[in-house]
Amino acid sequence: MPKADGTVRRLSAVAAEGVASGTPYMVGTKLLQGWLTATGVPLGLIGLLAYAELPYTLKMIWAPALDRWPIAWPDRRRGWLLVLQLLLVAVIAAMSLLKPGPDPARLTAIGVMALVLAVVSATQDIVVDAYRTDLLPDAERGAGAAATNLGYRGAMLAIGAGGFILAERNGWPMAFLASAALMLLVIPFTLGAPKLPPIQHQVSSLRQAVVGPAREFLHRTGRGRALMLLALVLLYRWPDGLLNVMAVPFLIQKGFSPALVGSVLAGWGIGATIVGTILGGLLFSRLGMNRSLWIFAVVGAAGNLAYWALASFDGGINALLLAVGLENIGGGLVGAAFVALLMSLCNPRFSATQYALLSGVYALSRSVLSGQAGFVAEGVGWSSFFLLTAAASLPAFLLMTWLTPWNGSGAKGAFDPSKDPT
Repeated sequence: MPKADGTVRRLSAVAAEGVASGTPYMVGTKLLQGWLTATGVPLGLIGLLAYAELPYTLKMIWAPALDRWPIAWPDRRRGWLLVLQLLLVAVIAAMSLLKPGPDPARLTAIGVMALVLAVVSATQDIVVDAYRTDLLPDAERGAGAAATNLGYRGAMLAIGAGGFILAERNGWPMAFLASAALMLLVIPFTLGAPKLPPIQHQVSSLRQAVVGPAREFLHRTGRGRALMLLALVLLYRWPDGLLNVMAVPFLIQKGFSPALVGSVLAGWGIGATIVGTILGGLLFSRLGMNRSLWIFAVVGAAGNLAYWALASFDGGINALLLAVGLENIGGGLVGAAFVALLMSLCNPRFSATQYALLSGVYALSRSVLSGQAGFVAEGVGWSSFFLLTAAASLPAFLLMTWLTPWNGSGAKGAFDPSKDPT
């Protein structure tokens, strides 16, 4: 029973931190976009807010500082979490005082606040990922990834639905204050979360924090295997990235109304993702790392093929619901296994930096590798495009035959505390 209680405490903690990650991101994107649109700010200027999201991509640059200079109380990760979450409460509450409008000074203030929010939020994401990686034992990493995703999706629903309803009834400033209150509610969970065990060899210099993560990873895996592992991180969710870029344009060109597409993707899609995330957490503990990576990737590819079927045959709204449902269930499964894989590759001494670096490599598949998806779709047509997105899973399967074989217990090159040379 004590072991079960410990598991519940750990999973509850990472779910709460998932809420903490999702809340500021939704505030800085969807909620702020809604307020600016409602007050008549030109769409071109609203689009510039995308540049405020750059800190989420560049966070690996300052991640070493969080490994080098931990805040000791309550532990090396939660100390930073408390500081950052209090800052986020203050920043989100301060945004309620903004006065959107076409005036350049007002727009500049909004841009600065959006950038500050993104920097603090991205920094919090670094620590959340590191805390989850350091806290969870191998057997709980799939469930932990699912719990984090559930918390994140819960925040998306709270801000994306509840925030807009509150804005319509009580005004936009109240929606931002309510979001700050949601962020404030996470802080007691952070204070009461399980304490991390001490590590024997704390990072002792900034140079070690910057150079050490890559050096340790290469020493542990060897250069050849390190490149293969990075390739797997880059390619495992590539089919998902290709599909996400073109899903909305395809559905609208297919003849579905924008309102229907939006409601299906936001409601049905998020619900299916939550189902897939829960299933991923439950199945991961039974299947283990390697079999989960294989089976979940197959389901993910089936979601791409569902879009191929929708493009090739007339099925109406039922086919739309089936394709979106299967895609998002597969996305939830794939996400749970993928986060568990990233956690397994990190050494607790450098988990903030190593996880940020690995997630940065993955982000390239959503941007660089998926950036030409529209040109490919124009060139080959929708049916062939979705077949190609399913085929994009093949490189990852080839890498998995070596790195995460079906009968193996973990990725070749994953961190093993018993063999840590430090």
